[in-house]
Amino acid sequence: MTGTGAGNTRVLLGVRGMTREAGDKVAAALLALPGVSQATPDEGQIEVHYDPTAHTVMDLVRAVRMQGFLAGML
Repeated sequence: MTGTGAGNTRVLLGVRGMTREAGDKVAAALLALPGVSQATPDEGQIEVHYDPTAHTVMDLVRAVRMQGFLAGML
């Protein structure tokens, strides 16, 4: 987890079983959260830029899990 300036933090989440196509759905769910500025999926992981004053990493993991995937911080 690293800072990206302007109050944003970057985290890489591992997402078990997520294909690139499913990554678009997961990214959309994360981007719907206030304070998430970027969600870039790849096979098996997603990079998320978010405002840590709005969400914790666990909030992001829960949003991924609501899409039907197991997730955790890499």
